[in-house]
Amino acid sequence: MDWSPYFFIAKLIGLRYLVFAGLAFLLAYVLLRKRIQGRKIQSKFPQRNDYLREIGYSIMTIFIFAAVPVLIIYNDSIRPHTFYYTDINQYGQAYFFGAFIIMLFVHDTYFYWMHRLMHHPAIFKFIHLVHHRSTNPSPWAAYAFHPLEAIVEAGVVVVFLFIMPIHKLHLGFFFLFMIVYNVYGHLGYELYPKGFSRSKIGRWINTSVNHNQHHQYFKGNYGLYFLLWDKIGRAHV
Repeated sequence: MDWSPYFFIAKLIGLRYLVFAGLAFLLAYVLLRKRIQGRKIQSKFPQRNDYLREIGYSIMTIFIFAAVPVLIIYNDSIRPHTFYYTDINQYGQAYFFGAFIIMLFVHDTYFYWMHRLMHHPAIFKFIHLVHHRSTNPSPWAAYAFHPLEAIVEAGVVVVFLFIMPIHKLHLGFFFLFMIVYNVYGHLGYELYPKGFSRSKIGRWINTSVNHNQHHQYFKGNYGLYFLLWDKIGRAHV
């Protein structure tokens, strides 16, 4: 098995994390810190050790995230059994673009139930507590997972590949969007305008405030992009 794709993907994921988490941190925590203080969700800022812990676990997560797709897509024994494809015309452009919407809801559903499971008392302190040590998260917390949780998080790639046709660009662009939204969720600031969460659309969106409350209170708002499952499961703060 050729492992050169693994190092390429690891570098790509690491670069995305560095660019988006780093840029968000530079703008919100350094350059514009005083100017946007009013949008800070929790008035206090994390400590230096918090940033270092978040970055350390995120680096491990990056290497784990890179391994999962490589073990499937570049494995000649497994790939033929997946719905992975390389020719966009095989399923048409309408499906190609529409698949992103399907992936969004599939990922949100997967994340919600996986996340709820991680909060079970028998599991939480051994795995998910690593992520929840960031009670006042920063952008660097976007990938700060226990290695076992990182494996489960990456499991959505396996779900995608075995339930629906997935092009390599689907994975590339979708997980680019995921890191951007994940950084926003852990930003520590709210970017949406005041009152957005009470609007017809906003009341279904998992905002930075929603996720920050989850980190602060350790319950509710278990979704990733939406609040649909939280409302169905009555797990909304």
